[in-house]
Amino acid sequence: MATDINKAQFIKDFKDQLYEDFMVKNSDATAEEQFVALAKVIKNYVRPDWFRQKNGIVADKKKTAYYFSIEFLPGKMLQTNLLNLGIYRMVEAALAENGVALNDLVAAERDMALGNGGLGRLAACFMDSLATIGAPGFGNGIRYKYGLFKQKIVNGYQVELPDAWLSSEGNVWETKKPHSAVDVKIYGNVYLEPHDGGVLKPVYENVKTLHAVPYDMPQIGFQNGVVNNLRLWDVEIPEKYELDYPTLADRRRVEDITSVLYPDDSSREGQSLRLIQEYFMVSAGLQTIVKSYAKMGLPMTAIQEKVAVHINDTHPAMAVPELMRILMDDYGVKWSDAWTSTIAVMSYTNHTVLSEALEKWDAALFKEIVPRIHQIVGEIDRQFVAKWASKVDACVVDNTRIIRNGQIHMANLAIIGGHSVNGVAKLHTELLIEDVLKDFYTIFPEKFNNKTNGIVPRRWSQIANPKLSNLIDDLIGKGWRRDIHELKKLENLTSDTAVLAQLDLVKTANKQRLADYAKKMLGIELPVNAIFDVQVKRLHAYKRQLLNVMHIIKLYQDLKANSELELTPRVFIFGAKAAPGYHFAKSVIKIINELAALVNNDAEIGDKLKVVFLENYNVSLAELIIPAADVSEQISTAGKEASGTSNMKFMMNGALTLATLDGANIEIKDAVGEDNIIIFGMDKNAVYDHYQKHDYNARAIYDNNPEIKRVVDAFVDGTIPNIHYEGHEIWDALVSYNDEYFLLEDFDDYVKKQAELATLYANDKQTWQQKALINIANSERFSSDDTIELYAKEIWEIN
Repeated sequence: MATDINKAQFIKDFKDQLYEDFMVKNSDATAEEQFVALAKVIKNYVRPDWFRQKNGIVADKKKTAYYFSIEFLPGKMLQTNLLNLGIYRMVEAALAENGVALNDLVAAERDMALGNGGLGRLAACFMDSLATIGAPGFGNGIRYKYGLFKQKIVNGYQVELPDAWLSSEGNVWETKKPHSAVDVKIYGNVYLEPHDGGVLKPVYENVKTLHAVPYDMPQIGFQNGVVNNLRLWDVEIPEKYELDYPTLADRRRVEDITSVLYPDDSSREGQSLRLIQEYFMVSAGLQTIVKSYAKMGLPMTAIQEKVAVHINDTHPAMAVPELMRILMDDYGVKWSDAWTSTIAVMSYTNHTVLSEALEKWDAALFKEIVPRIHQIVGEIDRQFVAKWASKVDACVVDNTRIIRNGQIHMANLAIIGGHSVNGVAKLHTELLIEDVLKDFYTIFPEKFNNKTNGIVPRRWSQIANPKLSNLIDDLIGKGWRRDIHELKKLENLTSDTAVLAQLDLVKTANKQRLADYAKKMLGIELPVNAIFDVQVKRLHAYKRQLLNVMHIIKLYQDLKANSELELTPRVFIFGAKAAPGYHFAKSVIKIINELAALVNNDAEIGDKLKVVFLENYNVSLAELIIPAADVSEQISTAGKEASGTSNMKFMMNGALTLATLDGANIEIKDAVGEDNIIIFGMDKNAVYDHYQKHDYNARAIYDNNPEIKRVVDAFVDGTIPNIHYEGHEIWDALVSYNDEYFLLEDFDDYVKKQAELATLYANDKQTWQQKALINIANSERFSSDDTIELYAKEIWEIN
């Protein structure tokens, strides 16, 4: 194991690797060269355990979970891998003795842009946790050459640039495995032809073949010798398939399959590309899994005893018909047995209550691209309707069938074709059962369960916040680094004023680190004595960054009306990407940036109020921002956020949560107690009551509340310069189109709770730090290690 390596051996290995790769001495090497050499040394250290784990699956006939996700968002891996190997401090010291700062090598690593937000970050957390709990669990996804996009802010607007995170030399952590490549068939015609015994076999005509080549990345458990695998697929055109793609344009269309995450699907061409991406990932992964299972020499009808496949959101839902195809067409399993096995193998996590986020595909497009899968889906749908038509109401069958109104409903396919459906927070699962998937619950109540999301505590404490981690070591010992539940011991120290003072010093140091970054990137001075109020997440109307903006406008208006007004200094920090085609979200970004320009350059305001938008929010930026936060903004409309995980990261780093009763905020409240979280606004029942009664009247609120009118009018009356079109769009959304996410109704309570926060911070810093410590102590409840233990035991049944 790597923990057996001493400093002398490590430095020899490091210098040898530098010379082998770059023919350079350490003293002459660049940080990028040193990073590559260090990463390769680490990979060499883990290779024996990695090899043993992969081979042991077949040799020991272990049941293994395969996590299928269109996104994985691990961020940088250097520090995580060093920490999990147990050699972080040794390597850091050895490098320092040889004139190399580990932080410089960390900076040289690129963020792996294999995901967009919470979905991909959760998948990466689960990979880390599966290895850490010692469970055999592998990931399956796509090796994107470009991330979603690199965000630049130009004249206040979001500009999307290609995010070429993958260098021409590839990803240093990966290993290409051409010997494990498989072929994926798309397009063409497929018909069934009877063979011996009347068995129907598919005959393919005029298909296009994609050559799927896997790249494997080690997933290292925390100091336990376990190394799992993340397999990402790339596409190639080998010589034998060149005639399928005779022109340069044809070849580029193939290369596009693994070029970018979430290609624009506003056109039929873009929709085709997305659908091909999803099938490519699913088919390549399942072919490999079934081949591996076949080596065990067990009956193909018993595959569910050794294989569990998890569908993370609807993107991999074609795993259901694809497994059916492989079992029937490649291994001769009859339909009924294949269906029994498929249901037992498959499980599905739903990540949304927004109906528009549940994937649907045009049936004609689906048939054109994956004709054999279309046949199988049609038969699954036919049999489902036949089975349940006489058992439940016709409307229930119609609402739950897979093919309806010329569309294929992927969530329905995942639910019908699997044995488990889980939500990702207690409230989210309740809403699935009571509303979004109510008809499915009527038919399959036994399939539904909850698995509240979690975060990797090592990444978001030991790596992101070393100062806090060292303080915790001094207070309760180092046992918490291995067993996060030991953080509960911190609750015994909430009355120790010396401890609270130390906690405040750590927070201030982290705020200064972020302030230095803002100075470097934006040229703005941030006062570290101010409240750092942070909202970082994907920009979407339901997440209500706009409510935060409205509060800032109110504070600005109050200060302009009364320059002598006593106001606790505030720094409002935003980080968010808007989907390229999401005009409303991009308008909010423009308004935030113009509001920042207005506020930050107003001499009358000074340091009382600052607003910053940090561009290109990603994992590395999150690691800088989250430890510096005093306030965590979790202000989505109640009933809209499935879970959230940034809320957990903030509490682990000592921020107080300002939140609606939505997603996992409810469970955070249960963990820390009502006095240690700030709750405002309508709950889910009040929101749904408006839906039922159709009685919400934003115009009436606007007309009858002078303060709200003053704030909303700031979007159109010239208060904020350079937002003529964006301001009118926002004004219309709030007033003319009846404020879909209830910002106006929640505004007064939000402002009230913000004022209470400001007063507490200004007048009773000791109580503030007590609340922060209680949050840190109880963040132990939200470890992804615990979450994945539940998946392993209750859904996948793996050891």
